[in-house]
Amino acid sequence: MGIRYRVEGEIPTGATLIVANHLSYLDIAICSAAVPSAFVAKHEISEWPGFGRLARIGGTIFVNRMSRISAWDVADRMALRLAEQVPVLLFPEGTSTDGSEVTRFHPTLFAPAVEGGLQVTPAAIFYEPHEPATHERDLCWFGDELFFPHLLQVLGLSGFTAVVRFGTSETFPDRKTAAYRSHDAVVALRRKP
Repeated sequence: MGIRYRVEGEIPTGATLIVANHLSYLDIAICSAAVPSAFVAKHEISEWPGFGRLARIGGTIFVNRMSRISAWDVADRMALRLAEQVPVLLFPEGTSTDGSEVTRFHPTLFAPAVEGGLQVTPAAIFYEPHEPATHERDLCWFGDELFFPHLLQVLGLSGFTAVVRFGTSETFPDRKTAAYRSHDAVVALRRKP
């Protein structure tokens, strides 16, 4: 697809919850290359042709975003992965965006890290298009945009560089503090030159 990636900052390892902004379905492939980890993703992805099968094979933890019970079941599965010293990557915005802002982080799935006294590592994802007329927003998949037309648009570009920038890991006393401070850290990482 002509995608290159660059990692900035120290790559987290072991029992850490990595929390990142979310721009596109491409984030999962890019983050998988940057740091081997278990992903938390919306249940709908498990049904996608190709991507769903790869996600299941890769051990993705699927969450039904409409069910509180599903969220707590997912938190338990995340805790098991963390206990196995596998980093878990979460997109706590709950949806992908156009990159113009990092939306509020939902605190529920911070529970496994907070309750386990484990590190939470902020990560900022952003795209650097290679073509001058292309902007990051053109690479983002968000809103009601259809998957295949967007994929074809991305495949038609000369390429881009995806950047995954890791921040400083912290532990937090509660989920709300973890969500709030991690959100601010990701926003700061996206602004960093």
